[in-house]
Amino acid sequence: NLAIKHIPEVQTVVGKIGRVDSALDPAPISMMETTVSVKPKYKSDPKTGRIALNPKTGLPVRNWRPQIHSMNDIWKEIVKAAHVPGTTAAPRLEPIAGRIMMLQTGMRSSMGLKIRGSNLEDLDKAGLQIEKYLKQVPSIVPSSVYADRLLGAAYLEININRPAIARYGVNIKDVDDVIEIAIGGRKITTTVEGRERYPVRVRYERELRDSVEALNNILVPASNGVQVPMNLVAKIRYVRGPMVIKSEDTFLVSYVIFDKKPGHAEVNVVHDADRYLKEKIATGALKLPPNISFWFTGSYENQVRSEKTMMIVIPGTLLVIFFILYFQFKSVPTTLNVFSGIFVAWAGGFLLIWLYGQPWFLDFSIFGVNMRSLFQVRTYNLSVAVWVGFLALFGIATNNGVIYSTYLDQVFEEHVPHSVREIRQATIEAALKRIRPALMTAACAILALIPVLTSTGRGSDVMVPMALPTFGGMLFTTITVFVVPVIYCWEKEVQFGRMIKKATS
Repeated sequence: NLAIKHIPEVQTVVGKIGRVDSALDPAPISMMETTVSVKPKYKSDPKTGRIALNPKTGLPVRNWRPQIHSMNDIWKEIVKAAHVPGTTAAPRLEPIAGRIMMLQTGMRSSMGLKIRGSNLEDLDKAGLQIEKYLKQVPSIVPSSVYADRLLGAAYLEININRPAIARYGVNIKDVDDVIEIAIGGRKITTTVEGRERYPVRVRYERELRDSVEALNNILVPASNGVQVPMNLVAKIRYVRGPMVIKSEDTFLVSYVIFDKKPGHAEVNVVHDADRYLKEKIATGALKLPPNISFWFTGSYENQVRSEKTMMIVIPGTLLVIFFILYFQFKSVPTTLNVFSGIFVAWAGGFLLIWLYGQPWFLDFSIFGVNMRSLFQVRTYNLSVAVWVGFLALFGIATNNGVIYSTYLDQVFEEHVPHSVREIRQATIEAALKRIRPALMTAACAILALIPVLTSTGRGSDVMVPMALPTFGGMLFTTITVFVVPVIYCWEKEVQFGRMIKKATS
């Protein structure tokens, strides 16, 4: 904690060891948590509460160092400062995101592996072996792999000697009462302080119960009034026991959590890890105890389910759009011409996603503001949010084609051309009159998405990948202001040529 606190961007650090006395917090006894709060990116004026500006440059005064642009950069500094040999770094989880992650996966990580078995010893052994080999998977961060330590907690075990207590005339309940009062404490009353209630417990002082030797000297009253030392009626010892016991579907389970390296998709990482473990089992390097099975789990399962859904939704959406356009124009060539805008926009969306994954893209600053940080430039995988953005793009991408094709149909209905030259001239005149509405339509969508791409608050992790394909698609769909009229003109020339050929024959 002291090492983390010396990071300039860190405001406070609070550590916790152990768990609360609550049935709603199924945490292990040895649980360690560190809560880090970060300073705001910019300093605020104590009088107005607004962001403080440098009087010389007029730029905001930063609390963060120039090389720190996002929370990911601060996390890297924390991992570097808090690294202790022999320990592993847990995945970074923010309070709300962490709770949502735990509700989705049951673990404190977005990816993990669950091991099922019949006893804790086998689970602990299997978890340590799998942890060792998962660290060797190229797409997994080795320091993030951590298997639950199921055993290792020190338990104080008191075995009552029944023949001995029978000789002294002591009941088991008497021994239990002494153990409860002396070691654990017994609630005898409750004190009332206004609206507050405090339980009053009675037990031995700490120096009389802080060691096995001291516990052996605890006196147990016999039926004849004799005080019998505890070591004569019971055996006290420390034993190695479980730190946490988890079960699912009537089986004992343990978790092995891990995190992916930047630039890798969660689904691909899970496939790599599963393939690697199966290869080790096949070669005999990984020998699991009998009755042990494992399976991968995590938020990637949502991606797998969504991919199956999208395989139906996306073709269905394209088919519906095609029929709507056909009912409008009553012509398959014209419908295909307008429909071509979807493929142009689709390519534009994928191209912008690819550019966002390049380290040189938007790597410059304007007025001290880094453009990569402003536009949230980083690698985005094909998640559910990205595919939803593509679905929204499909409906918008045909706007330019509809504007041009509708007006061109009206022009050729009013003036029937008598030569190829007249067809081309009419196409150019119609295209020039409709270029402004087409560009305005695209500009409205592009400008409306800029605030979404630059957002950094809660929900931006979903909204940015959703807006990214739409933004890129609308940037590139402006090409249709040239493509659609040209294809439309070519279609009319072909029809005119067939008509002339039919008339001459």
